[in-house]
Amino acid sequence: MRIRARPRARILLPAALTAALLAGCSTAPSDSPAPSHSPEASPAKAVWRPRPGLAWQWQLDGEVEPTVDVPVYDIDGFENSRADVAALHRAGRKVVCYVNVGAWENFRPDKDDFPRSVLGRSNGWAGERWLDIRKVSVLRPIMERRFDMCRDKGFDAVEPDLVEGYANETGFRLTAADQLRYNRVIADIAHDRGLSVGLKNDLAQIPRLLADFDFAVNEECAQYDECARLTPFVKAGKAVFHVEYREPTSAFCAESRRLGLSSMRKKLDLGVWREPC
Repeated sequence: MRIRARPRARILLPAALTAALLAGCSTAPSDSPAPSHSPEASPAKAVWRPRPGLAWQWQLDGEVEPTVDVPVYDIDGFENSRADVAALHRAGRKVVCYVNVGAWENFRPDKDDFPRSVLGRSNGWAGERWLDIRKVSVLRPIMERRFDMCRDKGFDAVEPDLVEGYANETGFRLTAADQLRYNRVIADIAHDRGLSVGLKNDLAQIPRLLADFDFAVNEECAQYDECARLTPFVKAGKAVFHVEYREPTSAFCAESRRLGLSSMRKKLDLGVWREPC
């Protein structure tokens, strides 16, 4: 079963509340973390760090079309095989493994690994519910197995989705500190396996997470006049893979080029079609 893209929820927080959330980052976590390094993790190796401006293809729907002439492909980790990844490598592509780390999905083969106690409200997509990211000791082993899958299939990197649950109505009292902690755990899991890892959206926490992530993935920053908030990644020599769904390329490509973003327009189903800058 193929999944569709999920544009991030629009959370319009007053400046004072945003500051309060970020100030709460020193709050003690509610669940003791598991050890940073899994005993089953592969030996550390240098991870791929994509440079700003690299063109990319993001395809989560349908059979992957390998002939798009770009150096980076972002595809679903469950729905693609080791052979699919190898074919892209033979064509000279780097390959990113899409994995949802912030919501439970009832169509994934490991859906029964999640206890009901960590399942929250629907996130608005059929068959999906927010996860209680405070329960790191429960979620970490599940995510480790998912990232093992990405590594074993030969992926170069991971795109962990839904890493800003604290700014949504999840059914849990998540804080900015909870999110920072969980996102850093996710980055550690990837790096332990020799995979690079991208920060998906979560613009408010970029200053605190820049050192932990190797690139960024963003949806619709141009539509909401937020693309400049991604410049710390570019200044650090890290790619920003950016997509717009509604804005025409004429409305954002000039600014994207100025900022050093890797931008394109896609249809919401994230099929083969793309209109790059």
